[in-house]
Amino acid sequence: MSHEMDLTKRFDAYIASEQKIEAKDWMPDAYRKTLIRQISQHAHSEIIGMLPEGNWITRAPSLKRKSILLAKVQDEAGHGLYLYSAAETLGVNREELLDALHEGKAKYSSIFNYPTLSWADMGAVGWLVDGAAIMNQVPLCKCSYGPYARAMVRVCKEESFHQRQGFSIMMNLCNGTPEQKEMAQDSLNRWWWPSLMMFGPSDDASKHSDQSMKWKIKRFSNDELRQRFVDMTIPQAELLGLTVPDPDLSWNEQTGHYDFGPIDWSELQRVIAGDGPCNRERLETRVKAHNEGAWVRDAAAAYAAKRAKRTSDQSNAA
Repeated sequence: MSHEMDLTKRFDAYIASEQKIEAKDWMPDAYRKTLIRQISQHAHSEIIGMLPEGNWITRAPSLKRKSILLAKVQDEAGHGLYLYSAAETLGVNREELLDALHEGKAKYSSIFNYPTLSWADMGAVGWLVDGAAIMNQVPLCKCSYGPYARAMVRVCKEESFHQRQGFSIMMNLCNGTPEQKEMAQDSLNRWWWPSLMMFGPSDDASKHSDQSMKWKIKRFSNDELRQRFVDMTIPQAELLGLTVPDPDLSWNEQTGHYDFGPIDWSELQRVIAGDGPCNRERLETRVKAHNEGAWVRDAAAAYAAKRAKRTSDQSNAA
């Protein structure tokens, strides 16, 4: 008991002094479990997040837009791999994490359970969803767990590109025909509130935020990040000439922030519980893709084993 108390004190001192906890370092079980939950949910969100945009690769309006969108979806797949690798450093098996996702036992970001109905949604997803993701993820580059923090450095660099290309789509539409601008406005109307929900429940209803912030896994609360996102995004919407669908939105001179209307938390709870517009479709599509890709994984494993045997044989012969 005394030894564990000493380890806990040393761990707390590391956290307090802004040093990174590495995979081989001692850590409390609760810290490890919190990281596994957060990193795995983040990884699941990246690969599920490929689906709403992947649907539009073949329908992009130009070869340039098609190639950009294809590169973006490939980036999201890479982000998932970085994050699964980071989770594995905590002693969890990737297959177990994927099984939990495919069986509906694991969560991923609620935002990906909404449909992408028009090309403008590719702009709104890049501008708003990736913009919210950047707001959430940049502080994670200073996360107390080293492997997670280092993975996030590259993820954030690529997400910033995604956000810019989304805003570019919206700008082109808003500078186009009246019908194109109307399509952009419709997309903003549908994605605004789900984007605000991406930051999670309000601080007084969040189960994990306080402890995660004490451990310096998180650096800012859900409400702080949500407010930063609103403050950043409203001027961008004004530049586009679009109207944010919130009649209560106003600039507060005293606080130096935008005040915004109440969020419908019941909608977030419905989507998290599996009753969103596309929950079932997203999971079914993901499971189908995983099953149909089994032969690729088997072939890669067989090649790796063959190459390892060849290297071993050559070493023995020498």
